[in-house]
Amino acid sequence: MADNNTQIQWFPGHMTKTLRQMEKGIYSVDIIVEILDSRIPFSSQNPVLRRIGKHKNRIYILTKEDLSDETITRQWINYFSDINADAISINTKTNKTKEKLEKFLEDYFDSGKARIKFGKPRMMFVGVPNVGKSSVINILLGKNIARVEDRPGVTRGKQWYTTDDYELLDMPGVLWPKFDSDTVGYNLAFTGAIRDEVFDTEAVASSLLLEISEIYPENLLERSGITAKQDMTGYDLLVEYAKNRNFLVKGGEYDTERAAKAVLYDLRNGKFGRITLEEP
Repeated sequence: MADNNTQIQWFPGHMTKTLRQMEKGIYSVDIIVEILDSRIPFSSQNPVLRRIGKHKNRIYILTKEDLSDETITRQWINYFSDINADAISINTKTNKTKEKLEKFLEDYFDSGKARIKFGKPRMMFVGVPNVGKSSVINILLGKNIARVEDRPGVTRGKQWYTTDDYELLDMPGVLWPKFDSDTVGYNLAFTGAIRDEVFDTEAVASSLLLEISEIYPENLLERSGITAKQDMTGYDLLVEYAKNRNFLVKGGEYDTERAAKAVLYDLRNGKFGRITLEEP
């Protein structure tokens, strides 16, 4: 995937505290709701949560379906079904999502798959930073209470919320101490789960352009006017991107730093079209 050796690792101190809170909080909930990014459903699964929550029932909510490849998102939902896991994909920006999500939860709890010990079902909402966890909670609450911003690390402390049907425990977005592979780290950086300030944006954007050129060349051409040649590196593509967007610095050099920020913005806001970076 990447044509460089840059490794991405990021685990700030407050995430250690959050993982400890989750380990304790699991005993006060009936079910874990893990929020995944539908563009990277594997990379956005936290392996630490699998360990500390292995004895709890779990459902998956794949957000940002409006940004992901529809065909591959359906494949992921089928994949979870095949492994006897309950999953749903949603777009948190549409009015119909509340009804869709409530029906999914109603059917799940009516099925008797989760043992309810606390009266109303208690759900712990977990996920990587910037995955849309607070947006999901606001949909269930029917109002904007949980803080939402388009950047990682906004929810910084656990918070309980109550609806007529459920009790919801919102946990801060959390990563894990060491990524299993460079691919996971890059995917999390591409989609905004890791703060841009802590990695080399040019290296990451170069890798992203190379990835898009291989799996969605038509999307790359439509957005940037670039047709990737076989021997082009990711950085070559970044220079072409800067050239086609007329990003220049003094002296007429191409501004690859500005181009890198634009590339990441374009992916995160759907400017490249609907793209999924992982298949089941």
